[in-house]
Amino acid sequence: MQLTKGVEYGIEGILYLARRDRSEPLLIREISRATAIPETFLSKIFQRLASRGLIRSRRGFRGGFSLARPARRITLREIVEAVQGPIEFHRCFNHLRERGRQHHCHLKRVFGAVQKKVGSILDKTTLEDILHVTS
Repeated sequence: MQLTKGVEYGIEGILYLARRDRSEPLLIREISRATAIPETFLSKIFQRLASRGLIRSRRGFRGGFSLARPARRITLREIVEAVQGPIEFHRCFNHLRERGRQHHCHLKRVFGAVQKKVGSILDKTTLEDILHVTS
């Protein structure tokens, strides 16, 4: 598994919201400038985060983005999966099966254990934890 640039930007953008900790929503333009993330890309990422209930989007006058819940209740796994989809480490050579070849996935158990361990770490790590590390 490799995290995409979108995930990196999503984490950076939502961390910016968490650091600001304002009651007033922030404009995408402000977040983009402060984080050096292209505005159009950040807008698409924030749409995904909003659709998953991680951030709130408010239109119109005094509109913008804010956290949908406290930083201590937003996990890194939620952010990663909102932007990139489910965490998967190995699909065990599905291309061989498609060609009619029989195979056994000898690595399935190992990669399954890796996936569970990484998932557990991401589930336990919150935005608040990250803020304390980077402060």
